Amino acid sequence: MRTKEFKYIYGPVSSWRIGSSLGIDPVACQAKTCSFDCSYCQIGKTKRLTGCREEFVSVSDIVDEINSLPEINIDYITFAGTGEPTLAKNLDRMILAIKTIRKEKIAVITNSSTMHLKEVRSTLCLSDFVIAKLDACSENSLKEISGPAPGINIKDIVNGLIDFRAEYTEKFAIQIMFIEKNKGLAKDLAALVNTIKPNEVQINTPLRPCAVAPLKQAEILNIRDEFVKTCTPNGIKVKSVYDHVIKKEVTAISSAETLKRRGKPV
Repeated sequence: MRTKEFKYIYGPVSSWRIGSSLGIDPVACQAKTCSFDCSYCQIGKTKRLTGCREEFVSVSDIVDEINSLPEINIDYITFAGTGEPTLAKNLDRMILAIKTIRKEKIAVITNSSTMHLKEVRSTLCLSDFVIAKLDACSENSLKEISGPAPGINIKDIVNGLIDFRAEYTEKFAIQIMFIEKNKGLAKDLAALVNTIKPNEVQINTPLRPCAVAPLKQAEILNIRDEFVKTCTPNGIKVKSVYDHVIKKEVTAISSAETLKRRGKPV
C-alpha cells in the first residue's frame, strides 16, 4: 500500500482493544495539548495542560484527508492521537461528517476528564465504541498518576462516567493503565468499575517505550483476577494486555505519523 504524509490521520494500526483501527487526531498541535500529564504517556510530557475545549482542526480538513484515503479494510475509525480528543469542541461534527462518507464504526478513546460535561457526553453518544480511562480512585492518586489540569477532580470524572453509562447504548469500556504507583488500588478500582457498569474493563500496562516501566505479566494477571472476581459476576467482561490476542496484520498508510502518535521514534 502506498504511503502518504497525512497530517491528522494515522495508521491503520492493530490494537488488542479494537482490532484494526485508523486513527484521527482532532487535537493536532505542534505542542502536545492535553488535560492530563500522565507519567506513562507514550507521547511524552504535556506541553499545554488545559481542560478548556476549543477547535484545533477544521471538520473540512479531516474530511479532505478521509476522502483521500486509498482502499483499506479496517474495523474502526478511532479518535485519539496526541492529546485528549474531547477537548475538540467540533468533535461531534467530525463524527457526523465521517459517518456520512465511511461505513466503519467510530470509536473514541478518552481520558474521561471532560465527561462531566453534558455536551461531551452527547458527543460521545454519537460513536459506536467509547474507551474511557480510569487510573485513579482518589484526589491524591489522580494527581500522582494523571497530573490533571486545574479544575479536574476525581468526583467529576466518576460521576461523569456513571452519567454517561446511563445515557449510552453502544459498547462502553473502562481502560485502566496499571503502573507501580496504582497497582495497589486494584480492589478499589474494581469496585468503582462495578459502580460504573461498563460492558468491559481493559487491564493495561505501558508496553510501548515511555518513562515508566510496565508491570510484569504475573502482576497484571493477579490484577486481572481481582477484576474477574469483582466484575464478572455483574456481566462486565475483563480483558488484559497480556491475554493471548492475535492481532490483525495491517499496513500503515502514513508510517511516520503512525509511529509518532504511538510513541515510537520516527
